[in-house]
Amino acid sequence: MKLVFASNNKHKLDEVRAILTGHEVLSLRDIGFEDEIEETGDTLEANSLIKARVVADYLADHPEFAVDGVFSDDTGLEIRALGNQPGVRTARWAGEPAVDSNNRAKALRELADKTDRQARFRTVITLIRKGNEQQVEGVVNGSIAMEEKGDGGFGYDPIFIPEDYGKTFAQLPASIKNKISHRARAVQALYNLLQEQK
Repeated sequence: MKLVFASNNKHKLDEVRAILTGHEVLSLRDIGFEDEIEETGDTLEANSLIKARVVADYLADHPEFAVDGVFSDDTGLEIRALGNQPGVRTARWAGEPAVDSNNRAKALRELADKTDRQARFRTVITLIRKGNEQQVEGVVNGSIAMEEKGDGGFGYDPIFIPEDYGKTFAQLPASIKNKISHRARAVQALYNLLQEQK
């Protein structure tokens, strides 16, 4: 199956392609899509759907790509002691321009006087195929570290400790992170959905 993933993020594309074996996954660059998609939804589900619909509409005007469907993701970090913030604002929580180190610093600052450091990462994927819209989700529970640790990964990886591992995502080998991450779980759910539709 040939699918378009509504992203140009190399980290995400590598992770997705490693799981969706047997499927050809194109990026937005591969289909010549250069517009900025405004994520105006107030939930991960809404933003994921917005992105998938915009790209599906673009593909309807470009049949030369002959793809079988489009999917998009939206991911949020939900910190329990902060009322599940940053949630839908995860990427730009500390303000513009969106800088990962600023977002991590804000999380550590806001939790400085909190004993509850429980958090979870959630990824929602929207798949649009043959006019049908479906959503799947991946969740990984964990906690926020007291300080940044590790130099792997990206985003909040240096401060997020997945349940049962005792190390941050940034300290874990990519081979482990790519099996247990929220995105990996969501993409696995997408893979299962695609297998059902074969």
